[in-house]
Amino acid sequence: MTTAHPLDDAPLSRFHKKLALYASGGPFLDGYVLSIIGVALVQISPAFNMSSAQEGLVGASALIGIFLGAFLGGWLTDIFGRQVLFTIDLAAIIVCSIAQFFVGDVFWLIILRLLIGMAVGADYPIATSLLAEFSPRRWRGPLLGAFVAMWFVGAAAAYIVGEVLLHFDNGWRWMLASAAVPALLIVLARLGTPESPRWLLKKGRVDEANEVLQKVFGPNASVDDMPEEVHENLRVSALVKAGYGKRMAFITIFWTCSIVPLFAVYAFGPKILGALGLTGALANYGSAFITVMFLLGCIAGLFLVDRIGRRPLIIHSFVWGGAALLLLGIFTNASAWVVLGLFAAYAVVIGGTQILQWIYPNELFPTEIRGSAVGLASSLSRIGAAVGTYLVPISLSHIGTGATMIVGAVITFIGAVVSVMWAPETRGLTLGECAAISSRSKVSA
Repeated sequence: MTTAHPLDDAPLSRFHKKLALYASGGPFLDGYVLSIIGVALVQISPAFNMSSAQEGLVGASALIGIFLGAFLGGWLTDIFGRQVLFTIDLAAIIVCSIAQFFVGDVFWLIILRLLIGMAVGADYPIATSLLAEFSPRRWRGPLLGAFVAMWFVGAAAAYIVGEVLLHFDNGWRWMLASAAVPALLIVLARLGTPESPRWLLKKGRVDEANEVLQKVFGPNASVDDMPEEVHENLRVSALVKAGYGKRMAFITIFWTCSIVPLFAVYAFGPKILGALGLTGALANYGSAFITVMFLLGCIAGLFLVDRIGRRPLIIHSFVWGGAALLLLGIFTNASAWVVLGLFAAYAVVIGGTQILQWIYPNELFPTEIRGSAVGLASSLSRIGAAVGTYLVPISLSHIGTGATMIVGAVITFIGAVVSVMWAPETRGLTLGECAAISSRSKVSA
């Protein structure tokens, strides 16, 4: 029987909704900067006479930055807190996005996109830790899942903005600089966000934790109402010990298998659709349509995550997503509408794995190392994503579109196998119950 807790069972408030919206600014920017480059490369490549390897490196540079920034941001947020970094970490995106307008060669474009990726990567563990630690358990899954759904909103916006600016000379400069606008709005909205009371309590700052709780939950709230958590002074080394090592392996592998095909498709969506028969503006609008389908898939995942549970959702999502990619690889000569339909099917069914990328990591680790764990998982998953994105244009040139899609299907099926073996069920548990090795969340030993 699940024990009631005044804070974990609190109703969803206006504060929770605002925090979820502001926290989701990071994935919005991630989707925007990773997708806008796919459209911008249509102009950048001939302007700089780029090779396919250079195109791949430009597309992958932001992912490499996310790899570097995610663990650093997670480590810093566990040391210095969530709130301080939450309000300043996106400032670098504003500066570097504007700087992209003035680049004169491929080298500086790669450097700036690397720095943007580092800022985006750092924001993920900061924002998700803060959101997870404030959310009531009934709403934790949907709120964290909705967080990643904003990635697709940002991606769809990027394709639309990109298609409009593509008709102007040097439109690519305005495309890349345009990310500064939403970044500025998000930074301003985040000002005044309170610190996580769970983190304050772990640091022994009880009075400050009580002050935050009373501000958010009412004058009678206190740290005595917080569910019990792991009390030992855990460090990052705990991530490779006992059950935490297996949890980290599960999260890293499933996350990697989920985003490698997706990021590759997003970075070069117009090119892939063009190779499959959708050319010109239809390829860009087709990419925007597929992005909307990804968003619908995430919404469906949000509806199902607390109804059928985490484990069934991730397994079905991988299996049917892999099937859609496999059909794309086999039927490369199908009509444009069949191709678009299969891409749309993949986008919808893979939504379950996308929302779980941020639910599982935040649930399976205790407060002391939550930020570091999320950051490390994000970093490790981006290694495969960066390599995959770099290899896509080379793969398209050497083995063809069909074979490239089949490789994506194989990667997706690997995610299904790992999920069958290791995926836990954490539905209905408090954060403390999820994180405890002996909890009912049962990761396979």
